[in-house]
Amino acid sequence: MKSSVRILLLEDDQIEIMKFERVIQLVDASYHVQIAKNGEEALDYLQTCHPLPNLILLDLNMPKFSGIEFLKALKKHEKWYHIPCVVLTTSDNNVDLLECYREGIAGYFLKPLRYNEYVELIHMLLNYWNKSLTVK
Repeated sequence: MKSSVRILLLEDDQIEIMKFERVIQLVDASYHVQIAKNGEEALDYLQTCHPLPNLILLDLNMPKFSGIEFLKALKKHEKWYHIPCVVLTTSDNNVDLLECYREGIAGYFLKPLRYNEYVELIHMLLNYWNKSLTVK
């Protein structure tokens, strides 16, 4: 029996959300995905959810509360700082990259423009984290 990996996806672009959900459906695994459209919404979700997500996938450029602001708030919280965060972004800005690693991210990936490359990236990430975070 496969166990479920719980993913919190922070993404404000509806097309990116639909793309991610489509890839999840293609993968032969059990995932529970919660969507937050900004960092503030994600923090609200974390305060009330049980169990916590196993993995957070995070875009940097979001309204109200950017991905980096979310990371800073997350990593200060004793109950949440251990949750691995992987950045999925269009930003190839080296300043963003360094700031994210300073805040303790587990990975930083640029979103590919080609759909098939995006599918490969998400499949690779999910395969890795499914093996690393599977709940028994």
